[in-house]
Amino acid sequence: MKTVRIAAAQTPEFLEDIDAALDCLAIVAARAKAEGAVLLCLPEGFLQGYLTGEQSARRNALDLTSPEFEAIMKRLPKTGPMIVMGIIEVEDGRLFNTANVVDRGTLIGRYRKKHLLRGEQVFDAGNDSHVFEVDGLRFGINICYDTNFPEAAQKIADLGASLIVCPTNNMLSRKKAEAYKDLHNAVRGDRCRETGLWLVSADVTGERQGRVSFGPTAVLDPTGQVAAQLPLGEPGLQVFDLPGDR
Repeated sequence: MKTVRIAAAQTPEFLEDIDAALDCLAIVAARAKAEGAVLLCLPEGFLQGYLTGEQSARRNALDLTSPEFEAIMKRLPKTGPMIVMGIIEVEDGRLFNTANVVDRGTLIGRYRKKHLLRGEQVFDAGNDSHVFEVDGLRFGINICYDTNFPEAAQKIADLGASLIVCPTNNMLSRKKAEAYKDLHNAVRGDRCRETGLWLVSADVTGERQGRVSFGPTAVLDPTGQVAAQLPLGEPGLQVFDLPGDR
């Protein structure tokens, strides 16, 4: 059976430091390329950080048609895997929690988070769903909390995908992080069982201002079981050979 090699990065969180995020991306993408991966998933809000305050979000948000964004795209790898990367986007004054899909330095599409937490009211909800393809693998995107809603995963299945790509950021108070660290995969596993899809997630790890993220960065199979997972609390790259046929 043909397989498609995918990768997901568990990274530190880069708050308002795009240069550091791009340096990390270059290292991770080079490693994914060396491992033969054709798809690389990075965490939610990877480029600027998971910023939910009005001032910080607006200060760092990027218009995808701007010279600033064009300059960032020029720094992205021109070879190697297709990249799904979380950013904070602005369009006509509206902020979005977005995942960009980049292929060899070219933006080929995006997905805007549809289901927002109470703490994410700085963002507008997205209303689009798309399926992308790499090496015969069709995938759609759910961002973090989206996976709590069966219809978000079902939309991807209905569009003919076989994989949910899930950028996440579970930087929480330590008490909540401890309570939830084993529940993220359980919720995502429900979506896999309901749809028959695979799922790959990429999360941040580390601590900031009394908050902590353990992960998980993992691959779940269509029965909802964990097929592969990075150790909690450590940066790393998960590489996995996904069956190419749905």
